[in-house]
Amino acid sequence: METIRTDGIDYDVVGDDMQLVEVELDPGEGVRAEAGTMIYMTDGIRMQTDTGGGLFKGFKRMVSGESFFITTFVHEGERKGRVAFAAPYPGKIIPVKLDDHGGEFLCQKDAFLCANADVEIEVAFTKRLGAGLFGGEGFILQRLTGSGWTFIHAGGTVVKRELNAGETLRVDTGCVAAFSREVDYNIEFVGGFTNALFGGEGVFLATLNGPGTVYLQSLPFARLADRIVAGEFANRGEEKGIGGSGVLGDLLSGE
Repeated sequence: METIRTDGIDYDVVGDDMQLVEVELDPGEGVRAEAGTMIYMTDGIRMQTDTGGGLFKGFKRMVSGESFFITTFVHEGERKGRVAFAAPYPGKIIPVKLDDHGGEFLCQKDAFLCANADVEIEVAFTKRLGAGLFGGEGFILQRLTGSGWTFIHAGGTVVKRELNAGETLRVDTGCVAAFSREVDYNIEFVGGFTNALFGGEGVFLATLNGPGTVYLQSLPFARLADRIVAGEFANRGEEKGIGGSGVLGDLLSGE
């Protein structure tokens, strides 16, 4: 595979609640992105879709929530080129420079958007397998390793927290968007029968212990999808009740 320069891409984040990131590439520079996230690109940029280093790497990305294939965009023109990427649901784009975090950052599964061409996307599991099996979104994480910029997508509003040494933050597992490798991450059970049955929150919480950087998201995709599905079922129930095809309709019609 050809060598692609990744010596510091420039970028602009555009938009508010439906953001996209526009990456500027010098001749010979490249950026890799999750398949299907590209919005537009200027002339002279070539797309190369593959597993990014063999079947095993493709499988590791697939387990972490990404597609089996990944697309690299290489600028072959003489002047600067631009390519833009966006996520499929409302939220914010978080730029993270891996060099500032020891070359590694962790994020929720399927949160990766795009990055320097040499950044690798791997699967990272929580420490406690037993709790992780019931911990929802917090069980499988993505580990982003390499240098330069990587861009993570989070749902809703994003909150950045800098945890001091010994400081603890307890968060709904789905609301943890990303965090630096220094943060000690675990999943804990929320005790109490009534809490689990009637609390309305997750049965498990993510525990984040500092020091380190943490990004939180107010609207994880799973929560948004659950509300959409619940609303769709409710609408179908109302239509059946009023339209005469349901039990209520039969009673009102005298049948």
